[in-house]
This record gives sequence, structure tokens and C-alpha cells, in this order.
Amino acid sequence: MRPANILHLGIKELRSLLRDPIMLVLIVYAFTLAIYSGATAMPETLHNAPIAIVDEDHSQLSRRIVDAFYPPQFVPPVLIGRAEMDARMDAGIDTFAIDIPPDFQRDVLAGRSPAIQLNVDATRMSQAFAGSGHIQTIVNGEIASFLQRYRSNHAPPVDLALRARFNPELNKSWFGGVMKVIDNVTMLSIILTGAALLREREHGTVEHLLAMPVTPFEIMTGKVWAMALVVLAATACSLLFVVQGLLKVPVEGSILLFLAGTALHLFATTSLGIFLGTLARSMPQFGLLVMLILLPLQILSGGTTPRESMPGFVQAVMLAAPNTHFVMLAQAILYRGAGISVVWPQFVSLALIGAVLFAVSLARFRKTIGTMA
Repeated sequence: MRPANILHLGIKELRSLLRDPIMLVLIVYAFTLAIYSGATAMPETLHNAPIAIVDEDHSQLSRRIVDAFYPPQFVPPVLIGRAEMDARMDAGIDTFAIDIPPDFQRDVLAGRSPAIQLNVDATRMSQAFAGSGHIQTIVNGEIASFLQRYRSNHAPPVDLALRARFNPELNKSWFGGVMKVIDNVTMLSIILTGAALLREREHGTVEHLLAMPVTPFEIMTGKVWAMALVVLAATACSLLFVVQGLLKVPVEGSILLFLAGTALHLFATTSLGIFLGTLARSMPQFGLLVMLILLPLQILSGGTTPRESMPGFVQAVMLAAPNTHFVMLAQAILYRGAGISVVWPQFVSLALIGAVLFAVSLARFRKTIGTMA
């Protein structure tokens, strides 16, 4: 092995990437617009949900309930008649429709338990799921506040003091921005290395490399470090200018420590990209393989759904995936300000997984090169 060969082969990969405008556009998009749109358009966020209210009571309490719904969670409520409620729901105009019955305030003051009807358009699943509980909380809060004026001699209910750590405003864009960076790091590293190998095979330049005094190890290592460097630089810029700058997401921990963990993750994922590139015979085949591998890695790694919510078997299997450990260390460092004393198990796991993937990919790469010689 000659380090000079690895250096020059990596520089060759960088020059080849600079001559590929489509790949350059993909890199820029993945770490700018994709991060911003993914963070600000979280589908589960309750935002500007349309709501209509049938007020059959026309009391002070019913007016308080109507006035409790306001932007940005809901659009200003539309007061409608009972006959309009079903027609508007069928037409998809309203996601929520509340029917406050007659004599509602009188029954509440009398200690009865009147029922408010809440109709939900469940075809809008993201808003329906989050909004139903939110509406119940708002209505119960207004009723409790109203009753305190008339029952001041009663002891007030227990107050729950909520303190949300690491994200006091419960802002989903803070979570979504960092998770999109993690997803795109994995996606770009696999695509760039696999595409670099396939591009050489399609252009016939692999045969030129075989005629040179270089080894398969040097060829593969040159591709790995070059593509990893590109993704690492794009990650640093995205974290500084998009996540911290544009989205205003506070980063609690060391960015350098996070980038060190990213480098280990890239060691594993670029090796995986080489392996997929040796399996595929063309770019379309490579694209299909990436879809089959990438989606489970991203969905089951803990970035979309907490690992604790998954079956035990899935949790155990996903410990062999680099994404799982990368998500753990990224959340610990960027959100909770963890140091190396906390995340060292994830660093060790990424190094071991990367070494195994590199060894397997190198064996496969040598076999592929051997068939072409």
C-alpha cells in the first residue's frame, strides 16, 4: 500500500465529481432545501387546522370555548348551524367540528356532565390524531377556569408544572432539522461512492486503473476518503448555516465531536456504498438496491420512531446498523450536550461496524476486479 496512490486516487474522484453537475446539485439540495423543508413541514404538526363550531348554548362559557381556538394551531373557528356540520365535513372543508349543546353552561354549573360532540375528519390522519387531544385539553381548561369563578371556595385542582428539557418550546423543527441531516448523510455517502464505482465501470476507466501499479485496496480507499470528505464538509456547512443559522436550532454540544462521529459513520456507509456498487450492474439496479437498504436504515434507526417503541427483535437486529449508533450519538451530542465520556460506546460500535463493512466490501471489490482483469 502506498499512501501517495490513495491520495491521488481520491483527488481523481473529487475531480470526477466536480465534472458531474447532477451530483453537485443533489449534494447542494440535500443539505440546504431538503433540510429546511423537512424541518419546517413536519406532517404531524398541528398547524392551521380548520375547525367549525355549532354553538347551541350561546352562553358565556360557550363563547369562551369558541375564543380559545386561534392560530397557529387552528384557523379562526367558523360558527355554523347544526344542519351545515355534516355537509361541510363531507366536502372536506373542516377537519374538526364541535357541537356545544343547549343549556351547556347551566348543566355545568349544576354539577351535571353534559357532553360536547367532537366530529373529526380522520382522513387527515396527522391533524386528526394530534388535534383531538389538543381540543379536549383546550375545552377542559376553559371549563375548569370558568368554574373557578363560581366555586372559589373549593380547593383548586393540582397543577402540573411541565418542564421540557432540551426543547422547551416543543418545536418540531428543532428535531426535524437534525434528523434530516442524519438521513441525508447516510443517503449521500452511499449514493456517491456506489455511483463513482459504477461510473468508472460504465466509462471503462476501471480497466485503466488495473493497468496501473495500484491495488484494489488503494482504489477502494481512495473512493471512500474522497466521498466521505465531500459529505463531511457538506454536513458541517449545513449544520452551521442551515440548522443553526436559518432554522435557529440551538446546538448544545461540540460540533467537532459530532463531526468526528460523522466521520466514523461515513467510514461505514461509504464502504456499504462500494459493496452495493459491486452488486449492481447498472445505475437503475443500484438505485433499486439503495431504496431497499436505505429506507429500513432510516426508519428503524430511531430517528423517526424511538427504538423503545419497536419490537425487541427489531431493536436487536438494528444494533448491527451504523445508523442506529449514529442517531444515538447525534441526539446525545447536539441536543443534550454529551461529551465523549457518554458517547464512546457509539464511537466504538461505529468503528467496529465500519471495519466489518470495509473488509466485506474490499473482498467483494477484489472479486469483482478479478473477473474484469
